[in-house]
Amino acid sequence: MDDEFIGSGESMPISQEYQREPRYLNDVRIFPHGTRNCYTLRPDQGKNRTYLIKAYFWYGNYDGMNQPPHFDLYIDANFWTTVGYDIIVEGLEQIVYVSKTDDIQVCLVNTKRGVPYISLLELSALDDDIYPLESGFLLCRWRFNLGISGIYEFSYPEDVYDRTWSPKHFSDWSKLNTTVAIDLSKNNNAYKVPGEVLRTAETTMSSSSPLYLEWTTSALPNTTAGSLQSARPMKWIVNLHFMEIERLIGRQREFTISLNDNQFTATVSLEYLKPVVVVSTPVTGSLITLLINSTNNYGNPPILNAMEFFNVVDSPNVPTAQDDVKAINIIKAIYQIKRESWQGDPCVPTEYTWEGLNCSHGNPPRITSLNLSSSNLMGNITSAFSNISAMENLDLSNNQLTGAIPENLAELLKLRLLNLSGNNLIESVPEALNKRVRDKTLYMSLTGKAELCSADPCPHKKTQNTILVPVVTSVLGFFVVLFGALAIIWLVKWKQIAEYGESTLRLKNRPFKYEEVSKITGNFGRVIGEGGFGKVYLGELDNGNVVAVKMLSKLSKQGYKEFQAEAQLLAIVHHRNLVSLFGYCNDSKHMALIYEYMANGNLRQHLSEDYPKVLTWSKRLQIAVDAAQGLDYLHNGCKPPIIHRDMKSSNILLNEDFGAKIADFGLSRAYAAENDTHVSTHPAGTFGYLSPEFQTFGNCDKKSDVYSFGIVLFELITGQPAIKRSWDGNDVMHILEWLIPIVESGDIQRIMDPRLRGEFNTNSAWKVVEIAMSCTQRKAIERPDINHVLAELKESLVSNSSSSFEVTFSEINCDSVPMAR
Repeated sequence: MDDEFIGSGESMPISQEYQREPRYLNDVRIFPHGTRNCYTLRPDQGKNRTYLIKAYFWYGNYDGMNQPPHFDLYIDANFWTTVGYDIIVEGLEQIVYVSKTDDIQVCLVNTKRGVPYISLLELSALDDDIYPLESGFLLCRWRFNLGISGIYEFSYPEDVYDRTWSPKHFSDWSKLNTTVAIDLSKNNNAYKVPGEVLRTAETTMSSSSPLYLEWTTSALPNTTAGSLQSARPMKWIVNLHFMEIERLIGRQREFTISLNDNQFTATVSLEYLKPVVVVSTPVTGSLITLLINSTNNYGNPPILNAMEFFNVVDSPNVPTAQDDVKAINIIKAIYQIKRESWQGDPCVPTEYTWEGLNCSHGNPPRITSLNLSSSNLMGNITSAFSNISAMENLDLSNNQLTGAIPENLAELLKLRLLNLSGNNLIESVPEALNKRVRDKTLYMSLTGKAELCSADPCPHKKTQNTILVPVVTSVLGFFVVLFGALAIIWLVKWKQIAEYGESTLRLKNRPFKYEEVSKITGNFGRVIGEGGFGKVYLGELDNGNVVAVKMLSKLSKQGYKEFQAEAQLLAIVHHRNLVSLFGYCNDSKHMALIYEYMANGNLRQHLSEDYPKVLTWSKRLQIAVDAAQGLDYLHNGCKPPIIHRDMKSSNILLNEDFGAKIADFGLSRAYAAENDTHVSTHPAGTFGYLSPEFQTFGNCDKKSDVYSFGIVLFELITGQPAIKRSWDGNDVMHILEWLIPIVESGDIQRIMDPRLRGEFNTNSAWKVVEIAMSCTQRKAIERPDINHVLAELKESLVSNSSSSFEVTFSEINCDSVPMAR
């Protein structure tokens, strides 16, 4: 049973008609709930050791649907492969892996193409001297026992490492075998290939005939990225196993080995019953060739006893810092947190970050924010929180926590916001935390249901329903001093929103003085952009974080009101697809917002005809999904909903990995009720992106953002801006004016950005065109919600990737196995 290794899924028997030996494959564990479900393996040997991990998949029509699913398999934080076997095929995926942590996690990821399942998962320790790895892991494509026909596979106990050796005979070659007992114990055979495997071999008829194999890699799926990313050239390593099994008279066999026209070469001499292993260096190419040629045209032909073919797979995602992982897992266990997303690595891949967590993306990633508000936590506040040393925000509000506040929370030097309100905490606030508050390095909320005071020791306790402790008063006092009358206006405004049943919004990011901003930017030495507020400068914080500093210009058409809106909203919303706010400056006449730096600028720049590098269709799809996720969070993840009001390609910023984040919230608005429509008497948004109802009546709601997002999708599709100007600048044409007739004509080649040079999937492209058309319907009621748009884009992303390659590996797929000549 696997219950001790995983806490989700359910066991199911396969259909009776498919049940057979071995019996352990007659049951599957399925995962109908959650996106990522993970097994946690804890080998005794621990980290930095080499392991063989084997995963078996035998669908067996367990659900009676006759539709085998397709899903992704991950090893720790990195993509392993896409699983997709025919109903009659038993699948085996196996890798050689060096674990960087004590725990190894094997995760099944639902890509919305059926329910993930698994039949068997095995882990075996290998000798660290074999299968050397500099980075990544080795994905075993084939492991052949040559010179034998049939279906019997050698594995454990014949193979002490539990490798599976499949019988293979190439019809153009001849079989060799011996019945002599083979004793390998006296040989220095680190690879420990079983004697039963080495006692057979393949050869040619004469020494002048080489052993020649070739196989194409184009039929194989991409193994260096997830199923949502484009294919890359594969790197291969081939292990060749030799042993002389004939008693030869005279000269022993000697031959040369060449892979891919001498990308790798070696010379081998054999002695009777002594194994020799040749491990190639990585070779690449869409066609892989192996040539084994005798060095003596009048001697004995070359032989080959067994061989292994591996892909070298990169591991781009570094696991989350292990101290953070241990701490968050202790927290998960103590409070019995059952969130579906809390499986696998907490921070990576970024699309599977745990709910309620925000992470930095350094090497390694760190947990920087933890929101467990209203999570039904009970008991004391565990000291494990203090072990997440990079944490900046900790929200434990509205739970049933009791006891004292741990003093070691003050040791979280980066902690800026601590929300403990709405609990049953007792006794006093530790002096170390009080000092942090007085030093203005920590903002703390402690309103609660029980007795609590900020003095240490507490001189007197008054019982009342809600007590606002001096810590909160000092924070509010700080904002009053900092913002003056404006702060009062903010608090009144957001208090009105709270009357609809929502929480008051609080500014969470730290204030900077103008002198600090000047230092951060090197006295405003490098301008990296300019927008409605004013110029944007490159800067660097004391901790090394690179930031973008947006200064409010006195000449800016967007003034203090927009500055306030952007600072207010970005302080309370946080999502991986929204630009992050580090802080703000409201020092006398100087106002600035300090953001995370987005190294690849904005999307409009990359779509420009003048930009030297062209975004691939796959990257464009991923950018569309990222932006839709950010907008979906604003519309459906925030209470009350937030309307961006200025969605456009220049407000979609790209980080160093081309991950997209929505920026520029100066015109955004939060609405108290889900169906509120705002009527604006002030100009907002950008010409070309404004919905018809907003241009005509000033009506602005979520569907207005959806319209703007549809225009962005058409920009991604065509590469053209929302508004095209004539060469003399006198005439303008909206993108929909020239595009809709082409769409109706059905000519996808004329629609797509010519800089793509036809390198896109037609079905995926048409899907996105249809999505964009639905978003830009003239009547708002006919436009979909952004969450529907997001779901459709994700399907398009999957179809774009999956159409690029086949996803079955078996002897049935003859085109993808080596062919002999």
